Amino acid sequence: MRHFAQALEADGWAVTYELTDDTAAALKTWIADQEITELRLMDPVDHPFRQWLLALDLPCELTLLDNNHFLWAEAEFNTWADSRKGLLMESFYREGRKRFEVLVTDGQPEGEQWNFDKENRKPPKGKLNPPSPQWFDPDDITQAVIEKVENLDIPTFGQATPFRWGVTRAQALAVLDTFIDHRLDTFGPYQDAMVTGEETLWHALLSPYLNLGLLHPLEVIQRAETAYQDQNLPLNSVEGFIRQVLGWREYMRGLYTYFDADYAQGNWFDHDQPLPDFFWTGDVAMNCLHQVIDQTQRTGYAHHIQRLMILSNFSLIAGFNPQAVEDWFHAVFIDAYDWVMQTNVIGMGLFADGGQLASKPYASSANYVNRMSDYCKGCHYNHKDRTGDKACPFNFFYWDFLHRHRDKLQSQGRMSFILKNLDKMSEQELETIQQQAAEWHKAHQG
Repeated sequence: MRHFAQALEADGWAVTYELTDDTAAALKTWIADQEITELRLMDPVDHPFRQWLLALDLPCELTLLDNNHFLWAEAEFNTWADSRKGLLMESFYREGRKRFEVLVTDGQPEGEQWNFDKENRKPPKGKLNPPSPQWFDPDDITQAVIEKVENLDIPTFGQATPFRWGVTRAQALAVLDTFIDHRLDTFGPYQDAMVTGEETLWHALLSPYLNLGLLHPLEVIQRAETAYQDQNLPLNSVEGFIRQVLGWREYMRGLYTYFDADYAQGNWFDHDQPLPDFFWTGDVAMNCLHQVIDQTQRTGYAHHIQRLMILSNFSLIAGFNPQAVEDWFHAVFIDAYDWVMQTNVIGMGLFADGGQLASKPYASSANYVNRMSDYCKGCHYNHKDRTGDKACPFNFFYWDFLHRHRDKLQSQGRMSFILKNLDKMSEQELETIQQQAAEWHKAHQG
């Protein structure tokens, strides 16, 4: 905000920037001093903040304008959703491709298929050499904010130093240039991979800049499409990236505004286990969780599979309270907003909405973690063991989760085959698994 205010002033705008402990009072004073008759604000796409705004009782008219950080207006998404029996992301994504004429010719997709996701799931075998990301040194304004944060008299998460993210429009464009020129061509194949010591791999690192409004989604999409056409980049990489921006990002924002306000309180499995302290410290024997939480402490960032299949997956099968997990996600990530985390965590990650968003719970054992990462190699636990001292908690929690919620999961068509594997397990092993799950919770509370 401080850099933005400075840029606006440099362009000749009249700017009031005030630090205050009472935002409502300061706003009302400014309205009175400036003799404002109508206050026009961009819709924040944030339920709590919008409620706060509408309850202010301002001494002038308040007008909320469509948020221009997205391609679909709220009313447009609602019209699309109301016309459909199911709200599948793939259907929405195809509609967006046609609507904005992205990788489409005469209504048909480039490469004769809409989705190349199957080509973008390579496990990290051998030595990977991803390019260095575009980082920045903090200037005086950023350094002043770092010092303020480090001296706050409240609990904070992570490390403010070094702070390497961009904070201006020019820096955000430089990150976009770096991605297009050096990372996009190999973005696709390993976008689900997780590698110790590789914080960013080939990921774009654009979500904070898009969510802040330093980049517009259409300019990002068009840059990727132009690079594909001019440089003959692999279609699976370009399409996979565009799907994240034009598909997933727009879809999640649309569902956030479309669902009822009580969506955030969803808890379909009635999970009530408290979030362990190690989520705030990273001090845990499970190497996968340690690596991802430690990285988040240092960078405020983890890519989508680290969030979905490590953090959310474990939170789901261990039965942590969904609202506590969502609050944690909102607190620790640099690209976090209410519209981002509600649908991604409550819906996609934890299935706490009972399937309004996802077609099945994204639950897995340690087998997935071992296949898509190198985390298991340096772990205290054995990724193959379901019981015993070296049993990976991902394993006994996974089977405990399936057993605890078998009746509910049976109604999810895509889960029936997996549930049949419970019948192959002996009663004694299942009892041992339940006991280990209970003992783990007891050891990690408080």
